[in-house]
Amino acid sequence: MRTASVERKTNETDITLKLNLDGKGIAKIETGAGFFNHMLTQIAVHGLYDLEVRAKGDLEIDAHHLVEDCGLVLGTAFRQALGDKAGIVRIATEMVPMDESLGQVVVDFSGRPYAVVQTAWTAPMVANLPVSLLEHFFETFAMAAGCNLHVRVLYGRDNHHMAEALFKALARATAQAVQIDPRRGGAIPSSKGMLA
Repeated sequence: MRTASVERKTNETDITLKLNLDGKGIAKIETGAGFFNHMLTQIAVHGLYDLEVRAKGDLEIDAHHLVEDCGLVLGTAFRQALGDKAGIVRIATEMVPMDESLGQVVVDFSGRPYAVVQTAWTAPMVANLPVSLLEHFFETFAMAAGCNLHVRVLYGRDNHHMAEALFKALARATAQAVQIDPRRGGAIPSSKGMLA
């Protein structure tokens, strides 16, 4: 079982997260931010991950610390659950439509963290969240997971649709990349012989 359990407690947030990469898409998400719950649920359902997140943050200030630290904790859980990444596919891309919007995510669990986020938001907020926080979530996830992550909205009009397309694409791209490729026979998917 490729699983991880990560806790993070600071003066700003208190987060407990459990992840099973080989799950059935069961989501139990409680962050106190409704739209963010909806986005994290997309990761579980469309990645077929079992994901449990119990998070409290200083929402009386804003959602920044909550969203940032959830990205950090989720990325850390991916890194832990993948271990040495022996036998995984490693690199994947996915495009997902959501009505008039189209999102794309390309991921490489290379061990070299980097994020490029290109979006086309039409307003500064989506539901109760600044759209900049969603971009920051992707960046923080990539840094903690140790992956190279490219996220972009190709086009769209509705911020909800664009955000949902991106989170579904993240789910599906990562789900492909973390799969075990039986042809590798458990080998590390790198010409260097390791993924740092």
